[in-house]
Amino acid sequence: MKRLEPEIIDYYNTEVVSMIMDKYGMNEMDAFKAFVVSKTHKMLENRDCGMTDFGAEAVFEIWECEKITGDPRNSVYIRGE
Repeated sequence: MKRLEPEIIDYYNTEVVSMIMDKYGMNEMDAFKAFVVSKTHKMLENRDCGMTDFGAEAVFEIWECEKITGDPRNSVYIRGE
C-alpha cells in the first residue's frame, strides 16, 4: 500500500471531522475517532484507492454511507452512478 502524504490526510481529517461534528453533534474527539477508524479513512490513506479524486464533501458522503450501510463502496461516488 502506498500511503498518502500526511498533509493531505490532515486536510481531509480536518474537513470531514468538521462536517461530522456539524451534522451529528459530536464533539471533536468522538468525530475524529469515528472517521479515523472507518473503512473510508483506510481507503483515503491508501494512495492507490484514488480517494483524493473526491473533495472533502464527497469523502464525508462516502463515510456517511459506510455508517448507514456498513460499506463505503455503496456510495454513489464509488459505484459511479
